[in-house]
Amino acid sequence: MLLDRARLAYAEWKTRPAGFSFVREGLKRRRRPSMVALPPDRLKLLSFNVQAGIGTQKFGEYFTGSWKHLVAHPNSVDNIERIADVVSDYDVVALQEVDGGSLRSRNMNQLVHMASRADFPFWHQQLNRNLGRLGQFSNGLLSRFVPYHIEDHRLPGLPGRGAIIARYGHPDNPLIMVGVHLALGEKYRNAQLAYLSRLLKQYRHVIIMGDFNCRPDHLQRSPLAELDLVLPTETLLTYPSWAPDRHIDHILLSPSLTVTRSEVLSDCRLSDHLPVATEILLPADVVEAAGHAPRALPRHD
Repeated sequence: MLLDRARLAYAEWKTRPAGFSFVREGLKRRRRPSMVALPPDRLKLLSFNVQAGIGTQKFGEYFTGSWKHLVAHPNSVDNIERIADVVSDYDVVALQEVDGGSLRSRNMNQLVHMASRADFPFWHQQLNRNLGRLGQFSNGLLSRFVPYHIEDHRLPGLPGRGAIIARYGHPDNPLIMVGVHLALGEKYRNAQLAYLSRLLKQYRHVIIMGDFNCRPDHLQRSPLAELDLVLPTETLLTYPSWAPDRHIDHILLSPSLTVTRSEVLSDCRLSDHLPVATEILLPADVVEAAGHAPRALPRHD
């Protein structure tokens, strides 16, 4: 049966143009939504590597369930909808390994489906690896509040890693929200962290969320340390979801942002990662500046 599924996937894939298309170095696209907004006092944040709804539950399934990376399995849509129910409790959500529509996702854009089910008015997909019908490997951002500017960056190293940078509030004093998925290898990961550090060092209020593929001690001695971002004081084990012993999914914050709560959603066994959540208080100067932002900004690409 597995061989038949692989043959069917290959036959269907051949009928559709494939190959790779990546976010270019720097910007691939910019979007300036027509409305800008921020909440009055606090934000609930979540980062989750959703593994395209595959839902690996034990190490052996990386091998026995490898076919799920090629074709849809019976629970794939159900898993995505259950993830949508989880993220619906948050204001801004950074997602990694979300599929933009291929055989393994039943040709459904998982990010759009989650945004619709969880009633998020704003979503942004960053396609980092395009394998045609075999996979649309993406980062995603779901938001209750509309950023005034959003952009995609391809990260240094092997193709397939990217960062979404969203700016909220007012350009004079913005809140910068970044969603990332970093490389497995330390060499490329450090190059990616150095790139992010250069991009973000001019901003005072920064949040970086995502699957960093490294522990906190690595971040403390990496090029990102130049930003003086605050790591959680508690250990938040996120991987593997069935027996977590590694803290590799992070929400990093500028010292200007006050954390009221941080946690791992340990009962959310819908991926090989567990989601990590943080609630923050917004600085008064960010809220005040956002109050002076125009309701509409001119569009230009």
